[in-house]
Amino acid sequence: MTITPELLLLTGSVLFFISMLVGKAGHRFGVPILLLFLVVGMVFGSDGFGLTFENVQTAQTIGTICLTIILFSGGLDTKFAEIRPVIWPGVLLATVGVSITAIITGLFTYWLSGLMFPSLGISLLTAMLLASTFSSTDSASVFGILRSRGLSLKNNLRPLLELESGSNDPMAYMLTIVFMGIIQSGNDPSIGTVALTIVVQLLVGTASGYFGGKGAVSVINRIRMDNTSFYPILLLILGIFIFAATYFLKGNGYLAVYIAGLVIGDSKFSHKRTSMKFMDGFAWMSQILLFITLGLLANPAELLEVLVPALIVSGFLIFVGRPLTVFLTLIPFRKIGFRDNLYISWVGLRGAVPIIFAILPLAAGIPDARWIFNMVFVITIVSLLVQGTSLPAVARWLNLAEKPQKYKAFEDFDVEFAEEIKSAMTEILITEETLLYGRNLIEMPLPDKTLVVMVKRGEQYFVPTGQTELYAGDKLLVISDNEDALRETYQNIGISNFSYRKNQ
Repeated sequence: MTITPELLLLTGSVLFFISMLVGKAGHRFGVPILLLFLVVGMVFGSDGFGLTFENVQTAQTIGTICLTIILFSGGLDTKFAEIRPVIWPGVLLATVGVSITAIITGLFTYWLSGLMFPSLGISLLTAMLLASTFSSTDSASVFGILRSRGLSLKNNLRPLLELESGSNDPMAYMLTIVFMGIIQSGNDPSIGTVALTIVVQLLVGTASGYFGGKGAVSVINRIRMDNTSFYPILLLILGIFIFAATYFLKGNGYLAVYIAGLVIGDSKFSHKRTSMKFMDGFAWMSQILLFITLGLLANPAELLEVLVPALIVSGFLIFVGRPLTVFLTLIPFRKIGFRDNLYISWVGLRGAVPIIFAILPLAAGIPDARWIFNMVFVITIVSLLVQGTSLPAVARWLNLAEKPQKYKAFEDFDVEFAEEIKSAMTEILITEETLLYGRNLIEMPLPDKTLVVMVKRGEQYFVPTGQTELYAGDKLLVISDNEDALRETYQNIGISNFSYRKNQ
């Protein structure tokens, strides 16, 4: 069958739609959404419904673009005030921690192959390359699971985990590239050259991200465009430019784009809220595309061949390698307690990033590259199944979970304020019990500095006055700068059915 643009669009839209439906159902039952996206790709792949996709170069390109957008969006959503107290442990986990993980797991894999699977003939360099590809935690998985579950953690654990996952991909990428280069050259590596390359990549990436982020904010604020729809697109373009420009400056683009996101997200710029929402949605679309593509690229029949060694390496990584890395790396930080270290160890999620890095040896024609890819694929599935499904339960078991305040989402009012305006907005439903205090709006005992700015009655919206008569079934949009007083008032007058949004 000839692949036409129409057929490609039809197939893509069906895959996306099915992925979203499956993801919604999976979220209800506690299954990681990203794992389900991966499964959809495998089901429709060559061993499933027969959709063949074997273009490694295309998969690598899609992976690079999607990962760039995911990291950029993750940086935008991370508030610097939250990560400031955990910067140093986060940075150490993202650099030293990744290196320790790669070394420990690489040595174990090499020992395992010689002890149990000598027929594989895996060299030490191949084992180290394998370990390097999955030495970092996956930003898409950590962002996706922590945020979609609404998991609230004590002791600044959530910003620490997000900072680590958002900034540790560059080190894993560099280790992967270094070991690929050594294998291809066949020469003994120059430790000094390798160390210098890593330092340059980190320094240039950090500088490019910081100054690129500052420059992006200046560009957005200086350009005045009549069509406001261009602002979110401009933000996306600037993020991609920072990534690509850093690459040509010999820096690490993944680190640069994440830092740029942090800088931009912590700054004031035109149409910020709209642009941030656009990036959040685009990042989720990128995650779906990324996991479906990787699922299509996998061959389930080949995965069975590496199942046993992959399961053993996964068990070592989850229960020995990651905990040992975390406890060694965080020794200088005595304020991070034993239970905190245990939970950080458990959130060693692997996901799309290791698979993307495992594609690099495939594209470069490295010996045993397909074996590496299949091993990483199984390790990722095990991590998402074992760790991804149990994050809330382990947090509760370690007494590190905080019960977040749950509020209904707005149903009838789509109102946004600038970030600088500190306020609480609620959408309340008027009942007969509420009307016992009086039918006129002025008779409702609302606290000071609180306004009812709009009423929805049936399908009509209108701005009320103090003398507006209320009826059961009306919905009110209420704005206040005194959140606690407003919530207390609702409880006192018997209003329990209200939606809530805090602008902060």
